[in-house]
Amino acid sequence: MKKFLLILSFSMGIYASAQEELKKDSVVADTVKYWAVLGKNSLMINQAAFSNWVGGGANNVGWLAGINYNITYEKDNDLWENIIGLDYGQNDTKGLGVRKTQDVMNISTNYGRKFSKSWYFSAGAGLQSQFYRGYEDGNNPDAKKISNFMAPGYLNLGIGITYRPNDNLTVTMRPTNARWTFVLDKELQFAGSYGLKNDGDTSLLQFGFLGTALYKVKLMENVNITNTASVFSNYLDHPERLALAYGAVINFKVNKFISSNITVDLLYDHNQIQKTQLKQTLGIGFAYTLNNGVKRSERKDSQWWIKK
Repeated sequence: MKKFLLILSFSMGIYASAQEELKKDSVVADTVKYWAVLGKNSLMINQAAFSNWVGGGANNVGWLAGINYNITYEKDNDLWENIIGLDYGQNDTKGLGVRKTQDVMNISTNYGRKFSKSWYFSAGAGLQSQFYRGYEDGNNPDAKKISNFMAPGYLNLGIGITYRPNDNLTVTMRPTNARWTFVLDKELQFAGSYGLKNDGDTSLLQFGFLGTALYKVKLMENVNITNTASVFSNYLDHPERLALAYGAVINFKVNKFISSNITVDLLYDHNQIQKTQLKQTLGIGFAYTLNNGVKRSERKDSQWWIKK
């Protein structure tokens, strides 16, 4: 009888321990996130005031607002990444009036199906434009208008392969890519404007190769840089005239709500202007980062799915 009670007690102990482990495993499994949302909402303010200042200067105040999100779905061999980048800013200088300082609309989506470690067959789309009118001579509204909403606007649709060894590096190559250039402002619809062939045309279709890359680097504690680059070659007309773009965002995080950004953008597009374009901004202000938790691929307790 004593042996029976001893065996029964031992068996109950093993059962209780097993149930506890199952509970732990269930909790771990339940906390695995297939969707990951990383977003940053920011408002940068800059201001300068002068009174009897011998060195001279003009009173001015400016602002820059941004909404930047990376929304990713990861499950088994599926990878779906969505990027939303919206930025707009103005500066009001005494004697000059209001000028646009930043105007960016960049939305893209890319779906991939893994066929080898870190490699995916992929298909995606991207839209780039600006929100408001742009002018020569520092966005002077009395000067010649050179851009507007969807003038130009670029829509890319293509298929290819994506290399993504980790969340800090993504390279996509699309040997089959359609690129539409839209010019929806009637005042800009003339031959030669953003590659348009005839007066009154509203769009231009190109077909070629598109390559894009995103690379994130942590320079030091609370200092990060995000690099983006793209290249497009039109198979149908002068494939040697590459459309090249590079962007860098250096983020200095002060605390949870305050940060500083430096942005640098380089662009060359023969259809826009046959010169290298450069834009640089610097701002400090309020920023709120949304992060719903680490991605599935970052969890040490869920790495088993990669081995499938």
